[in-house]
Amino acid sequence: MTMFIARKCYASFPAMLTWLLLVLLSSQFQPCPCYTSFVFGDSLVDAGNNNYLFTLAKADSPPYGVDFKPSGGRPTGRFTNGRTIPDIIGQQLGAKSFPDPYLASSVNQLENTVRIGINYASGASGILDQTGILFIGRVSMREQVNDFEHSKSYMVEMMGENGTMEFLKKAIFIVTTGSNDILNYVQSSPPLVMGTDDVSPLTLQDMMISNLTLHLKRLHELGARKLVVVGVGPLGCIPFVRAVKLIPPGQCSTEVNAIVQGYNGKLIRALRGLNRDMGPDRSIFVYANSYDIFLNIISNHRSYGFEEASEPCCGALPPFLCFGDPTRNSSTGSVFCDDRSKYVFWDAYHPTEAANLIMARALLDGNQSMTSPINIRQLYH
Repeated sequence: MTMFIARKCYASFPAMLTWLLLVLLSSQFQPCPCYTSFVFGDSLVDAGNNNYLFTLAKADSPPYGVDFKPSGGRPTGRFTNGRTIPDIIGQQLGAKSFPDPYLASSVNQLENTVRIGINYASGASGILDQTGILFIGRVSMREQVNDFEHSKSYMVEMMGENGTMEFLKKAIFIVTTGSNDILNYVQSSPPLVMGTDDVSPLTLQDMMISNLTLHLKRLHELGARKLVVVGVGPLGCIPFVRAVKLIPPGQCSTEVNAIVQGYNGKLIRALRGLNRDMGPDRSIFVYANSYDIFLNIISNHRSYGFEEASEPCCGALPPFLCFGDPTRNSSTGSVFCDDRSKYVFWDAYHPTEAANLIMARALLDGNQSMTSPINIRQLYH
């Protein structure tokens, strides 16, 4: 402002008008005190980014989204029948709408960015850059962080660096990734495609942790202060792995789950280190124990009101293709179940909205066995 006053006699009228317009615009784009989230990860939390990619990993056709009320039951790109866990957590904390997919055309609307947040997640992606290469298009975790950096530049233009940093301190950052890195490792794939075929499970875990730690530190450098990092769930129990490993109904692959548990244990230690090293500036990295929560749902599914915890609602037997007409039920030949609330799994990989609802509530208000060092509601407040 001082520089402008000192040089105003040399400034043209159009330049002065432009400057005043920017001031007026920036005053209107103030952060909202409501819940704001930035979501990173894979198909468990993808809100439609893969709709804009040339990829084999898509959920843009029926019956995906059949129970997603905001779209009227039309597919949005979410890999489930309804809401994802971040969707449910946001609603529970007062969000009026869901963060747009970053790749959607409306994502450049700064007002939505500062009031709601953005979803950067991409189906088939992982922590490692090469994960999901067989699906062709996907946005790796590294690229998702790059996209957030671009989003931040828009915020800085309107709110300034200090205003942006203050805003980001209050936002929730949810990171749900790692499942595809392990799935790509345990399933057969062409040699040299993954780049991890010749490494041990321990080395894979270490590669995942070292790369994810770098990504989390970069998010922190960009302004993230409240981060929820979701551990990998019991992949040995999902329909796809059970079919590939020829696991009987009601049982899980102990081999695959052992790899997951080893990774989660290292993730817990890594997050403790980040809390210790970066805690002085009021940063908090919360570990979300999706493994134990989801395994409990599977093991005690009837007590939660589920009737089926082994087979998917949509798609049956390999290759588990989920498709069909959402206006038709199973009695007239559709390939998905009548009552999604009775199934733990929506398709061969992903939970139903009913299972996501239980997971979200546990992460939101659970004790330290579910989220540590605090739960998500405590983190938000």
